[in-house]
Amino acid sequence: MTLTELRYVVTLARERHFGRAAERCHVSQPTLSVAVKKLEDELGIPLFERSKNSIRVTETGKRIIEQSQRVLDQVSLIRDMAQDGKNQLNAPLKVGAIYTIGPYLFPHLLPELRRGAPDMPLYIEENYTATLRQKLRQSELDAIIIALPFEEPEVVTLPLYDEPFVVLLPGGHPLTKHESLTAEQLAQEQLLLLGPGHCFRDQVLESCPPLVAAVSRPKAANAKSPALVTEGSSLETIRHMVASGLGITVLPLSAATAMQYDEDILAVRPFAQPVPYRTVALAWRVTFPRPKAIDVLSLAASQCRVIEKARLKKAADAAASATSS
Repeated sequence: MTLTELRYVVTLARERHFGRAAERCHVSQPTLSVAVKKLEDELGIPLFERSKNSIRVTETGKRIIEQSQRVLDQVSLIRDMAQDGKNQLNAPLKVGAIYTIGPYLFPHLLPELRRGAPDMPLYIEENYTATLRQKLRQSELDAIIIALPFEEPEVVTLPLYDEPFVVLLPGGHPLTKHESLTAEQLAQEQLLLLGPGHCFRDQVLESCPPLVAAVSRPKAANAKSPALVTEGSSLETIRHMVASGLGITVLPLSAATAMQYDEDILAVRPFAQPVPYRTVALAWRVTFPRPKAIDVLSLAASQCRVIEKARLKKAADAAASATSS
């Protein structure tokens, strides 16, 4: 039984004439007749009652032809799906990002993606690196945006941009008098960080070695240096803690400048050279069959880098203005 034979019997049932059915199927009448007879022999029953002047579908033949039409409809649907699949920018794209990137990148990334691929639906998710890694491996996500280093078998990573770290201080803090700050200065302050297990905390400590000593240093009962606070569960929580005067923190530039505050509430200061930073990257499976979708995603994310540069300049100008006044 072949799809061609099914198409022949369905057409013959519709036309009730071998000549017209053969013409509709673009074959000769003997070819169509042989194919119909072959299918009847395979099934062991006649599908048509033939006479010299007419053709009538048998009762059993009606059910078989109805089912054959459904099969042909499904085949047509499969072909349509395959045709749609040839346009790699039509199907949904599932993208994940870590918590310290997603809230600040997605609002800029989504408009860029709409411009580059207006017909491609986008599903986004924020999660921890370990969870995103697992979902990428299990094909629950098509691509993830993470911070390097990131190693996973059969996964490709593409660096998108380097994002500098900056210092967030409460308005009126003594350190706001400086245009730039060092890790040594921060080590003497009440420092707010994410708790252990957060990758951004590890990135900060790795980039600012003096802070590692502050974290590791036991707090003596009569010590004058402030204690290190690690009670922030998210960057937004930490931002509000800083605004409340509970301490200072280190944030990625995108998080520090996501909301605009008056200088007397929150102040942003860059680091002195060498500036600590993280590399934001895109990761996807080697076997992912839609490279054009990845290209559009990476281009959109790279365009967001222009916004990040503008933020850095604005933050630097604000700091210079505040310290000079």
